[in-house]
Amino acid sequence: MGEIVLVRHGQANSAADNEADYDRLSDLGHRQARWLGEWLAARGERFDAVVSGSLRRHRETAVGMGHADAAVDPRLNEMDYFNLGRALENVKGIPFAGADSFPDHVPLVMQAWHAAEIQGDESFAAFEMRVTAAVIEAATEGRRVLAITSGGVIGMVMRHVLHLDPTRLGHVLTPIRNTSIHRLQVRGAQMILTGFNSVPHLEADDRTHAVTDY
Repeated sequence: MGEIVLVRHGQANSAADNEADYDRLSDLGHRQARWLGEWLAARGERFDAVVSGSLRRHRETAVGMGHADAAVDPRLNEMDYFNLGRALENVKGIPFAGADSFPDHVPLVMQAWHAAEIQGDESFAAFEMRVTAAVIEAATEGRRVLAITSGGVIGMVMRHVLHLDPTRLGHVLTPIRNTSIHRLQVRGAQMILTGFNSVPHLEADDRTHAVTDY
């Protein structure tokens, strides 16, 4: 059997209102990445390949985890949610989400994007195609792959593995935590979900403050 271990990047600049400003880790995000790398190393987890998206927050997370030499695959880059949210507001009059309304906002964005009522830098189909291609390529029996990416990419992988509709895709990706671990067991052509959204490196009493979604 093989395994794909997906990790969401550490906390980024959550006060940003555009992708360029968002794309850097906060001080806490750097600590989250370092703690995760230490936790994996202490468990003796080894990988045959380590890959990350090309966004700054992906690369900074990889470095913090101790994988400065991780390969870069832009197919693991996030959807352009800021543009999608603004498109939803322009087309349907639904305001861009704040932190409290984000869980309700995401499914609406996924529904409209899937129906091609809105589009950002790419279509829903194009995003799905590139993410699916990357995860299928990584799925190899007898090989362990660590992939450092974003919540939307992880959600799209869940859609592929669990056959989620756009609404359920939105529900799944909304609670994905910073530096969370998601595991897929590879058996032949099958990918079986064996772990979702775990943050064991943040479970100590003195780190509960460091569990973040944004």
